[in-house]
Amino acid sequence: MLVGVQQARQKWGGAHSAIDNWLAERQQLLVMYCELAGLPPYQPTPGLPDAAKIEAFCEILMDYISAGHFEIYTQLGSDEPDGLDKNVLPQIMPSTDTALAFNDKYAEIEPDNLLKDFDRDLSGLGQQLEERFELEDQLIHSLYTEHL
Repeated sequence: MLVGVQQARQKWGGAHSAIDNWLAERQQLLVMYCELAGLPPYQPTPGLPDAAKIEAFCEILMDYISAGHFEIYTQLGSDEPDGLDKNVLPQIMPSTDTALAFNDKYAEIEPDNLLKDFDRDLSGLGQQLEERFELEDQLIHSLYTEHL
């Protein structure tokens, strides 16, 4: 996933400040995800992640999701009857729902909470985010080629 962000930044970086900021947030989100999940280059930690790290991850997750819906997607608009947004945006919504549910469950956890479903929920979120990033790259490509 991190390679995908780097490729997107190389391809579309500098074209539009909103896209640049959004891709930077995506990279930050993925770094934090990899750290929580113990994916390379990070080492898995015994037990569960620190509550403060989970909270910080939830904050950037919500920032990223919000930027997509309220900045990037709206720039595509619905003025084109056969626009890509009509096909792609509905496919993005399940990942939004998953991200919101993850945030609701883990954003304000108590440090002594056992978080028995955390690994499963984080893995499911990761799968949804990977699909989302592919769809968003289609939107960025559309925005880049048709509107910039």
